[in-house]
Amino acid sequence: MLKIQKNLSNIFYVVLGLPSTAMGFALSIQIAVLSWILRTKYNLEIDQIGIVWAAGPIAGIIGQPIIGLISDKVWFWGGRRKPFIIIGGILAALMIFALPNIDQINNFFGIGSILAVAITVALTLDLSINISFNPTRSIIADVTPGGQPRTKGYTWMQSISNLFGSGAYLMGALIGNYFLIYAGVIIVLVFSIGPLLFIQEPRYLNDQEKPSKGARTKLSWSGMKINLLQYNQLYRIYLAHAFSWLGIQTMFVYMFAFLEQKLPAIAGTDLTDRNARLGQMIGWSFFILNAVGAIWPVVLLEPLSKKIGRVKTHALMVAMMSLGYFGIVFLAKSAIILYLMMCILTLGWAAVVSLPFAIMSEKVDKARMGFFMGIFNLSVVIPQLVASSVIGTVIKDAADKGIIFIISGVSLAISAALWLFVSESNRTTVKQ
Repeated sequence: MLKIQKNLSNIFYVVLGLPSTAMGFALSIQIAVLSWILRTKYNLEIDQIGIVWAAGPIAGIIGQPIIGLISDKVWFWGGRRKPFIIIGGILAALMIFALPNIDQINNFFGIGSILAVAITVALTLDLSINISFNPTRSIIADVTPGGQPRTKGYTWMQSISNLFGSGAYLMGALIGNYFLIYAGVIIVLVFSIGPLLFIQEPRYLNDQEKPSKGARTKLSWSGMKINLLQYNQLYRIYLAHAFSWLGIQTMFVYMFAFLEQKLPAIAGTDLTDRNARLGQMIGWSFFILNAVGAIWPVVLLEPLSKKIGRVKTHALMVAMMSLGYFGIVFLAKSAIILYLMMCILTLGWAAVVSLPFAIMSEKVDKARMGFFMGIFNLSVVIPQLVASSVIGTVIKDAADKGIIFIISGVSLAISAALWLFVSESNRTTVKQ
């Protein structure tokens, strides 16, 4: 074990956060590029774009719990989480490379359906991200003690991830989405694989017994059984987190439709100019979301959590994000006001992608962290599926696309209220 890991130095927290940053960067590319490229290059309709986005959550529902459960029990390539991070990183990089070449893939294989190829690429990309996201978060819990050090691990993880995520959107806004795609291929590969050389995973976690010499480790699927009464606190966390992601995913997938209709700088231009401006405005919006959001986990969320607790801090930030969404609906008549409202959203965004992991990880058995991270991810992917399918139909039929951010604002308000029912204490830790 390296000295930086033994001492839990700041450098180690940076290194520890890079694999998750790689997956976050891949997700940023997906968010910035997927709807835009399907709309502007392949001319898909709103509901068809929603169908493509729905493929990813389906992959997450299946992939994350299974990968989490397996990674809790197996050991190969020098770790329990490392192999899945490597595999997912390579696959994600390949699928990012495929995004601007969907038409060529379609022609090469003679499939005859851009939509079918787009769904396949999106499905594989999201499955790849899901394969790695769970282990990149679980490994933080594996190598850090509970309490504040673990909170620091997740807040630093998200600060670094948001910083590079903002760089992704900045590339798209200043240089172009195609440059972002090809640069992303390299970044995802390097950040997902390189840092693993400096992280040593513990072979055994908590009260896991060391097997006798020659004994084989068996993968137990009994861990899939969940006692409804025993897991009340986890269900409250899952439900509260699900409403956060319902609103956030609605913004990610359909923001382009709001901008096309509501902002004169886009709506009043010809097709070619509109597509370019639309891509730039989406890029700048999500750049702000991640760049400003990168400040809050370490500067605000961690110290505020020490004073009032993680749950209250999180509920407050989510409520602020809800206000930001309503601000977009009623005030965003220009790009400047839109960007100001995005600054308000950064408070909730920074919290949603960091604090829930720290809160949840304190309530489950460390030796089964991967499995519970996988189950926790259902509170992300199921809302994504709803946003990509059901809500897509609602938005397509709505004359006023402001409904996009009304749905987002209401969802975040409900989430903030539900978080108040989550206990701050970790005395409800679940063990099997």
